[in-house]
Amino acid sequence: MHPPQTLYLDNPNSAVVILDQTLLPHTIKYLHLTTISQVWTAIKDLQVRGAPAIGVTAALGLYIHMKTHAANSADPAAFAQEFKSASAYLSTARPTAVNLDWALNQMYICYQANKHSPITEIINSLHQAAQDIQTNDTKICRRIGQHGAALLKHDMGILTHCNAGALAATKYGTALAPIYIAHEQGINLRVYADETRPVLQGARLTAFELHQANIDVTLICDNMAATVMSKGLIDAVFVGCDRVAANGDTANKVGTHGVAILAKHFNIPFYVCAPLSTIDMSTKTGTEIIIEEREPAEITSLWYTSPMAPKGVKVYNPSFDVTTASLITGFITEIGIIKPPFNL
Repeated sequence: MHPPQTLYLDNPNSAVVILDQTLLPHTIKYLHLTTISQVWTAIKDLQVRGAPAIGVTAALGLYIHMKTHAANSADPAAFAQEFKSASAYLSTARPTAVNLDWALNQMYICYQANKHSPITEIINSLHQAAQDIQTNDTKICRRIGQHGAALLKHDMGILTHCNAGALAATKYGTALAPIYIAHEQGINLRVYADETRPVLQGARLTAFELHQANIDVTLICDNMAATVMSKGLIDAVFVGCDRVAANGDTANKVGTHGVAILAKHFNIPFYVCAPLSTIDMSTKTGTEIIIEEREPAEITSLWYTSPMAPKGVKVYNPSFDVTTASLITGFITEIGIIKPPFNL
């Protein structure tokens, strides 16, 4: 068995089709996004999430939007203005994930290269560019998996935080890609998935997709990581990320920094699995990374039949934290493993 398909383009019906990840693991439902506002909401509300999947969804969504716009107007100036406006709008959906802006920039490069062509040809070029982003994502994730799998041996214990698997990309994912490739090679691993509060991506998504793939997975609460490490159950930590600064500081789901500190204490290698597109050379250090804050309800009431916190209590809910480069053993990328010193 394999995890359900995360997203795809329904071009005849001008729709980006996504698996609604807010309903997993109990309900598998696909949403047909036909407007740019629906795409923005799906990204903002985590119906589609994971840096690679966000980028692909934005690219496909921008293409669908411009295709619809072109059907209603053949004015090149209006087309150019709408392209700029739509890109800027989508960019605001998730400020931390660099792949969002990266994918939109790839679409902009395509538009610039073809802007003097007839609009029908521009649309065809944007279609191809968006499809290429999706196809390349699968290839890149598999290469990450192959490089990471070379580090793995039979019966190793791997800890992961959040979800950076097939549900976070078009296939394989990043942090789980080495585990999938190792599984293909007949290497049996023990995976420990942090619950990953407050949105429970580890419990709802990582445990779900690995269980679907018949991979040995054990779910633990976030505050159990030190316990399993101290018992010698963990041989390596694999996580994904949403943005890497030029010095190697890395933003990932909140709680990752704590896991990295624990791994350092127990002398366990800590690897970040990421495509090169996640490295943001314009951000010098992690202190410059914008960390989005999300709704208090994610902590106080979202997963409970009745609120679990006192009404009106103050809530601090950052979606990400920054792991300092000194805690990272290496970056597993599509071109190989980057080890310190990180001069990215």
